[in-house]
Amino acid sequence: MPELPEVETVRDGLDRLVVGAVVRDVEVSREYSVRRHDGGPGSFRDQLAGRRLSAAVRRGKFLWLPLEELATAPPGPALLAPPALPEPGVPPEPAPSAEAEEPHPAAALLAHLGMSGQLLVRGAALSGEQAPSAVLGDEPGRATAADDWRHPHLRVRLHLTGAPSGARYLDFVDQRTFGHLSVQDLVHDGAPAQGSGTPPSAVPAGHGSDLPLLPEPVAHIARDLLDPNLDLDALVRRVRRRRTQVKRALLDQTVVSGVGNIYADEALWRARVHWARQTDKLRAADVRRVLDSAAEVMREALAQGGTSFDELYVNVNGQSGYFDRSLAVYGRENEECRRCGGLVRRDAFMNRSSFTCPVCQPRPRPRAL
Repeated sequence: MPELPEVETVRDGLDRLVVGAVVRDVEVSREYSVRRHDGGPGSFRDQLAGRRLSAAVRRGKFLWLPLEELATAPPGPALLAPPALPEPGVPPEPAPSAEAEEPHPAAALLAHLGMSGQLLVRGAALSGEQAPSAVLGDEPGRATAADDWRHPHLRVRLHLTGAPSGARYLDFVDQRTFGHLSVQDLVHDGAPAQGSGTPPSAVPAGHGSDLPLLPEPVAHIARDLLDPNLDLDALVRRVRRRRTQVKRALLDQTVVSGVGNIYADEALWRARVHWARQTDKLRAADVRRVLDSAAEVMREALAQGGTSFDELYVNVNGQSGYFDRSLAVYGRENEECRRCGGLVRRDAFMNRSSFTCPVCQPRPRPRAL
C-alpha cells in the first residue's frame, strides 16, 4: 500500500493543483468507497458541494483537504435606511432575533488510499503551463474528451471550478476498493501536522494557530519521522518501552506513522538490525539508528516520487515513482546484498514478507528457557 513518500507525493500534487478550487458537484460511482462517511453518498455530496478546498495536509498515510465555507453575499452596510419610528400608542414590533445561524462545524475531505487508491487531477495545467489536453493536440485549458475520460476503476469524481491550475475534476480511483473518502469533523491536536499546514479558517476563534485541527479518525495517529515537530528522544524511549519486535514497532501507526513494509525493511537493512530484534533489548543508539535510517530512506524515496511496483500507485498526474530501482533488500529474494554480497532472504511476517541480509542482519538467538 502507499506509504509516507507516496502519500506525501500525492499531497504535494493536490496542494499545487486543486487547493483553492470549489467543489461544484460530486458523483459517487461506488457507495463502498464512501463507507466511512456517516449519512451515505447523499450526505457526502451535500457536505462537499459549494465548499472550497483550502489546503492539503498529511499525517502518516492519511491526507485531507480542509473545507471552507463560501460567503453567501458580499459585505454591505448594516442598514440601507434609518428605521421607521413607531406610531404613537402602537407598540413596536419585536426586533428580529440576533441569534446567528448555527455555523457548519470545521470539516475536511479525508482520504485513505488503502492498497490501490489514487487521487488523479484531470484538466490541470502542468509545468510550462501545458495542459494534458495540449499533449493530445488540443488547446490548453479547453475541455476535451481526454479530460472527461473515466478510468475503469473510477469510484468518486469531484467536479471543480476556480482551481488555479484549471483542474476540472478530482477523481478517486481504486481497483481493490480498500481505500475510502469521507467528510469528517475536525478536532483539536497539540501541534501542526506535516504538510502545507492548517488554514486559519479551520482554527476556531480564541485558539492560536499552534492548535490546529485534525480529522477525528486521524487523532490517534502518531507523528511521522518527517514531521518537524516530532520529539525524536521521546519516540526512542517509547519504542524501547514496548516489548515487541522492532519491525512491529515501526509498523504500529500509534507509535510512529507513515512507515510500511517496504521502508521498514529498507531502514532495518541500513541500520544492520534484524526485524525480529526485541525493542526492549535494543540500546537507545540502536533504536535511533533505525529511526534515522527510516527517515533517510523515505526522504530519498520522496525525491524520486515514491515506489511503484505496478500501476496501482501513481501521483496526481498518473506518473509512477522510481524508488523501486534503489531498493536494497525489499523484493530481492536470493539476489546479492548490495553491501556484502550475501543472498537476500525472505521470511513470512504478519501475513506479508520481510526481506533481510542474513550476513548484515544476523537473526537474534532464541531466548533460553
